[in-house]
Amino acid sequence: MSRQSEAELDAAGIHGQALRNHYTACRTLNARHGKTYYLATLLLPAAKRPAVHALYGFARWVDDVIDATDSPLTLRAQADILDAIEGIFRTSSRGGAGGPASPPAQGLAEAPPMLAVRDAMQRWDIPAAYFLAFLDSMRMDLTVTEYETYADLERYMWGSAAVIGLQMLPVLGLAAPVEVAAPYAVDLGVAFQLTNFLRDLGEDLRRGRIYLPLESLRRHGVDRDRLLRGVVDGPIRRLLADEIARTRELYRTASHGVRLLDPTSRACVQTALTLYRGILDDIERRDYRILHERAGVSIPRRARVAVPGLLAARRDRFRSGRTSASADGLPGRASHPGPYEHPSETS
Repeated sequence: MSRQSEAELDAAGIHGQALRNHYTACRTLNARHGKTYYLATLLLPAAKRPAVHALYGFARWVDDVIDATDSPLTLRAQADILDAIEGIFRTSSRGGAGGPASPPAQGLAEAPPMLAVRDAMQRWDIPAAYFLAFLDSMRMDLTVTEYETYADLERYMWGSAAVIGLQMLPVLGLAAPVEVAAPYAVDLGVAFQLTNFLRDLGEDLRRGRIYLPLESLRRHGVDRDRLLRGVVDGPIRRLLADEIARTRELYRTASHGVRLLDPTSRACVQTALTLYRGILDDIERRDYRILHERAGVSIPRRARVAVPGLLAARRDRFRSGRTSASADGLPGRASHPGPYEHPSETS
C-alpha cells in the first residue's frame, strides 16, 4: 500500500487493515482502467478519494465479472451473479436483515470491491436504489445489443450512467439543494457515457453491440453492416458529427452545475469534464476515423488540464470556508422522459 493511499484512508477515517486493503484494491482498479477519472480524483480532498475509488472499482468489477473472457459465463450464470449482487444490496439497505446468503452470494459479498462500496454507501449515505438501477442496466447488456430510439438508450443510461452521477453527489458535497444539483449530475453522467459509446464504437461493433440509436443511423442512411465495413464515408461522418453535437450539448448544460458543488470538489469535476470532452475533439481531429482506432486524450493534454486544476483545487480548499454557490441565475433545463424526470424516485 502506497503512502498516498495510506494518507487518503487515514483522512477518510477508514480503519482496520482488511477494509483498507479492499479500498486499495478499488484504487488500483481506478488507476489502471479509469485514467481520466483517476487523475481527476486526485484533485479532491484526500478524505473523499477512497469513496470515489470504491464507486468506480465496484462498477468496473461488475463489468469484468460479467464479461470475463478467460472463463466465459453462460447467460444464466451471468444473470445469477447479478441477482446475487442485487440481493446483497437489498440486504445492506435493510441493515443486514435477511436469511443466510447462498454460497455464490457469500463469495461475491466478500470480494474487495463489494465490501468497499458497501462501506462507502453507508459512510456517505448513498441510496441503495442507485446501485440496483445500475444492476438493472447490466442485465440489459446480457440480452440487448441495440436501441431503436434515443429514448430507449436513455432508459439504459439511467442505470449505467445517470445514477453514477447521483451516487457521487453525497461524496462531492453540495452548495445547493440536492434537487437542484441532481439533474446536472445526471447530464454529466450521460455525457460521459455517450462519449464512451463514440470512443468505443468499433470495439462494441465487433462484440455485436451498438450504442447509437438506430433511428439516428437511418436518418443518415447508415446501417450496422456499413459501420462494420470500417470505411468512414460522408454518411458516417455526418452521423458521428450529430452524435457529438448531442453529447456536447449535455456537457454544456452539465457545466452549469459545477458551481453547485462544494468548493473543494469543483476542480475535480471540471477537470474530468474538460478531459472527457477532449475525446470528442480528438474524434474530430481524426476525421471521425474511429472504427479501427481509439480516440483519447494525450498525456501532455492531460497534464495541461490537470496542473491548473490542481492549483484551482488548492485555492478552493483554502477559500471553502468563505465562499458558497447559489442556484440563482442557472439556465433553464429541459426535463427528461422516464426516470430522468424524477431523480428522487430512486432514493
